[in-house]
Amino acid sequence: MALDPDAQLVTINYTGGYIEMPAGNARDLFGDDPTVLRPEGESVSVSVKSHARVRVIGEPSTPVAGYQYTYTQWPSRTGAQAAGGEAIEMTWEGSEGSWTARMGGSAWELGTFLNEKSPKAVSFSTYNGTNYGPFIKAA
Repeated sequence: MALDPDAQLVTINYTGGYIEMPAGNARDLFGDDPTVLRPEGESVSVSVKSHARVRVIGEPSTPVAGYQYTYTQWPSRTGAQAAGGEAIEMTWEGSEGSWTARMGGSAWELGTFLNEKSPKAVSFSTYNGTNYGPFIKAA
């Protein structure tokens, strides 16, 4: 028995969260544009103040000079068993009814992502019944 490739779940990471949905739905909503699956990293600067360090208790401390570094924080999702995300219902232009997906992060971050990436008008509602949208990428 072969598995339907459109039924396989795909996770799309974005800054602040992720959305998990069947691959066929993601293709119908976002098209075949692979940039949706390519998350953007966010540059983060960290400053460490100068401080004293003691390597062995009882020994004298040595000074550590302050420094600064920058790294790229990539969107990710937590791996805990209870981190399955919140079930939401989505509808978009051309969909046949509403579809269930899972959202990690806040609803406003998902709305921002959809407003930047979705070529079709899309709306979603959370488990408690709050409706968001429609969102559509500006031309």
